[in-house]
This record gives sequence, C-alpha cells and structure tokens, in this order.
Amino acid sequence: MYKPTLLLSIICLAGCLMAQSKAGTAKIDASAVWQIKPSFLTTAHAACDAHPGDVECLIGQMSKAGAAPAAVSFTRELYKQSHGEFGIMTGFQNHEGPVAFAWITYPLRANTNYGLLLVNGQPSIVNVEDLKLLDTKTMKQSGQFQDLKNQFPNVDVWPGDRDGKTWPNSQAGPNGGTQFVVGYPLINGCHACARAGSAIFTWNFDAQGKFLGTTFMGMTPAPL
Repeated sequence: MYKPTLLLSIICLAGCLMAQSKAGTAKIDASAVWQIKPSFLTTAHAACDAHPGDVECLIGQMSKAGAAPAAVSFTRELYKQSHGEFGIMTGFQNHEGPVAFAWITYPLRANTNYGLLLVNGQPSIVNVEDLKLLDTKTMKQSGQFQDLKNQFPNVDVWPGDRDGKTWPNSQAGPNGGTQFVVGYPLINGCHACARAGSAIFTWNFDAQGKFLGTTFMGMTPAPL
C-alpha cells in the first residue's frame, strides 16, 4: 500500500504532467497571420533557390522579412503536417464552438495558391483541400454524378481555390456538433478543362471539436 506522502507526490506529478500537456496544445489564433510583402518571394528565391525544396530556408526568410514568431511557428507546423508544403496563414476567423477557420497562401504553387484549414479541433489542423477526406465514394455512386459523367467522361472533384474572402457556411450537427458546408469544383480531366459544376460536402465535428469525417450533400450545375 502506498504511504500518504508517496501517494500525494504521485498525484502532484500527474497534475503537473497534465498541465504541461495542455500548455503544449496552444490554440491557433490571429497572431499567426502574416501578410506576405511583395518583396518577400524575390528575396526568398535569391536566398533559397540554390537549395531546391529547402522549406526551412524559406521559413527562415519569413523571420528576416518581419513575420511574427507565431506566424513562423504556424508555417513550420503546417510544413510538418502537410508533408512538405510551404504555406503562410493570411487570414483567421473564429467561429462559435471550438473550431476556427484559417486561410492559407501557398506562394510556391503553380495553381490553387489559396487553401482553407479548420483549426483548433481534434486534430488541431484539418485541411479542407485534402480530397482523400471527402466522401467521394457516395458522390460517385449518386445518380447526379453518373448523369454528369455521360456529358463529361473525365469529370472528378478538384481542390477549391479559396480566396480568403468567403467563409464556409455552417449548420448544426447531431448532438451539439457543427457541420461546415464546402463546395468543390467538378472539372473534366485537367485544371484548364471544362467546369462541370460543383460538389457540396459537409465537414462534421462533434460538440468538443473532434473531426468525424465528411458527408456528400449533392451537386450544383456550372454557371451558364
């Protein structure tokens, strides 16, 4: 049997470890926003082009260009979680509940230079442009999609190019959760190919902010 003093020490140690764990999961907020200066890419290319793919070099250039430590830390964390992409938070918006929006600029991309993250839930970063997370199986089994393929044989869902100006709609989910409604372009085979409309999905979170997956909601036609 534990002696009272030993038991008290164990309880105190457990409390300290829990406090440290909570402190290590700081919330993402607007302090990580940084507006890219026009001269940044020129300077960064001059410094880093001799080392292709060296994202750490680019992140170092952010600090030299005046980015706040929170912005640099966020870019470094996104680099780790996205397996090598260089992205900068250029917009942030809180939302009722635990999950917030973060707009990202990817300055090195050839296309779709803007993206959207759902942050501060579980996990702390959920990439809305990660098409592997979309309920495309249900979409492709739908009558709407089958009819569309008769007209556009190579049609598929593509990442959206988020402009940082239009926030996703939200609606109440089951058991106090939240659903974020996001549209994606349906394109007939290549980035410059015919637009065939949009596919609508919800990103589903429970009341504590845990990500529960996505749900296909339907399709809208392309503008005339």
